[in-house]
Amino acid sequence: MSEYLCKTPVVMIIFNRPDTANQVFEIVKKAKPPKLLLIGDGARPNKPGEAEKVEECRKIQHKVDWDCEVLTNFSDTNMGCKKRISSGLDWVFGNEERAIILEDDCKPADCFFRFCDEMLEYYKDDERIMLVSGDNQSPKCQKLEESYYFTKHVHIWGWATWRRAWQKNDTSMKDWPQISASGAFDHLFKNPRYNFYWKQFFNILHDNRVNSWAGPWVYSVWKESALAIAPKHNLITNIGFGEDATHTKSGSIYAQMQTAELDFPLVHPKYVLADAKLDELEMKQRCKDDGRLPYPFDKWASQLKWFAIKHILKK
Repeated sequence: MSEYLCKTPVVMIIFNRPDTANQVFEIVKKAKPPKLLLIGDGARPNKPGEAEKVEECRKIQHKVDWDCEVLTNFSDTNMGCKKRISSGLDWVFGNEERAIILEDDCKPADCFFRFCDEMLEYYKDDERIMLVSGDNQSPKCQKLEESYYFTKHVHIWGWATWRRAWQKNDTSMKDWPQISASGAFDHLFKNPRYNFYWKQFFNILHDNRVNSWAGPWVYSVWKESALAIAPKHNLITNIGFGEDATHTKSGSIYAQMQTAELDFPLVHPKYVLADAKLDELEMKQRCKDDGRLPYPFDKWASQLKWFAIKHILKK
């Protein structure tokens, strides 16, 4: 594939891992986006040596050597994952109509940027779609004739979205008690046990017992009955699994997933409908993976995970 120049502003979310952040930056550098927006949290005072790692990560802003506007949104204090990333993306979409978003451990394939560019333009006015993902976690997806499919699953290991969608993000999940009581989330997926898991997880998120920005984003997408786009081939390798990671601890089948390039021009699906078969396969695979059912954020989610495995998800 000839070198492709990205048309969309790229966001990098960085913190304290200069090794992975620089690997991701090297791929961004090849795509040469017209604008790079950096979001960074401050170091934790009780973590010796972290301030130095945070500063090392922030040096990325000085490594841009192509025609590119660089904007930074760095916190002097540690805000935590939920507030830092949510507020950072609020800042991004206060300035941009659309953006491609990469965390510091999400290493994209070369074609990821072109895929996002084309999807962001093609579906820019389609309110049914709230995000474009480069992350594919559904087995047997490669046999699709189309280049991508629509899914209920919300993948955020390398993704893109529009201001119109992010404006619907409800970080506080203020309506969750009423929505939960209404039973509206009882039939999201075919497996009622899987729906039960998510309802319990949203209860934990609503009570602020999990420091997560991604959980409320998943909730916000589902609250709108919206869909995500996922590529036929996985375009993102998560290189951040390990004991020093915030959420992605070791031992998951999703660690170091292989990527493949897409063919262009893209082949579009005929209908905007979630692929029920692929969504079902992904749900079953997630339930088998001890490292991700569905998001092992902290001890609360971990306890719920094991409860679900032993008592809920077994048929």
